Amino acid sequence: MSLAQIVTVLIGPDPAPRLDKALARDVPEVAALSRSRLARLIAAGAVTVNGAVVTDGTARVAEGDQVEITVEAAVEIRTRAEDIPLDIRHEDDDLIVINKPVGMVVHPAPGTPGGTLVNALLHHFGGKLSGVGGEKRPGIVHRIDKDTSGLLVVAKSDRAHHGLAEQFADHSVERLYQALCHGVPDAADPRLRGIRGVSFEPGGTLKITTQLARHKTDRQRQAVLFQGGRHAVTRVRVTEAFGVAALVECRLETGRTHQIRVHMAHVGHGLIGDQAYGGRRRIGAKAVGEALAEKLNGFPRQALHAASLGFVHPVSGETLRFQVPMPPDMSELLDGLRGASL
Repeated sequence: MSLAQIVTVLIGPDPAPRLDKALARDVPEVAALSRSRLARLIAAGAVTVNGAVVTDGTARVAEGDQVEITVEAAVEIRTRAEDIPLDIRHEDDDLIVINKPVGMVVHPAPGTPGGTLVNALLHHFGGKLSGVGGEKRPGIVHRIDKDTSGLLVVAKSDRAHHGLAEQFADHSVERLYQALCHGVPDAADPRLRGIRGVSFEPGGTLKITTQLARHKTDRQRQAVLFQGGRHAVTRVRVTEAFGVAALVECRLETGRTHQIRVHMAHVGHGLIGDQAYGGRRRIGAKAVGEALAEKLNGFPRQALHAASLGFVHPVSGETLRFQVPMPPDMSELLDGLRGASL
């Protein structure tokens, strides 16, 4: 039995020459498809215009064009409150900032109905979270991967939810990640300068600018594109270099799924431990010693940590910034690399 439905839209008259804007205007209200949901569906290849798949929201459409949108039906999940400890870094009447541990999923899904951050938050607040995200994602305005640690802000009130969502949409939220990657992304490396989408800014900061969309054959992964998909920009700065690896700071201008991981793989510096994007690259024992090489090559997750988060409080207007140290597993790898480079 199919879990998808087809929403058919007949494009109305101008002014709405762009596909994304035309759909936002012409999609039946009963379909309950927001602008952001429509943008994701377009990028994912779920939209056809007159029978042809279109993945670019800025593509031109005309009055009378027939658009079909394939929408996967949501599997309803009865989200339950669970008494799970939380590392709370800030809390007020409108929002809460959490230091998420490695291994915790942010919101429930068919494969992970429990043990998530949402389950823990529902217990902490007695069920009182912003309802904007629906039953499965109450209060959630952004997320970080299960095996990425670090800072996350969650809305407790609807007014905070809307205000935070606007800041994420206009890319004004400050997000800095720490990562351990293979090799050293050196501005002097001519190979890097020859990669499409790569440029350098003052101070040797690497800027990666591409489009990202769901991989054509592996729905769990993202792929780099230069037409279609969603615009993605990551800035990378090396803070410590160890020859075979580097500690880098990654600043997100946009916040696409797996953005840092897929961008770092695109430039040939995949994250240590990243099974999805890091490939089979291994660090030799001759470079760092057998014990450390074994730890680096066997690291069970992507070495990525959301270390800093800054935003304007959506209600008070106060500028808030938070920082948390990297978790012990990453710190141990970093200490090992530092010791091996002495």
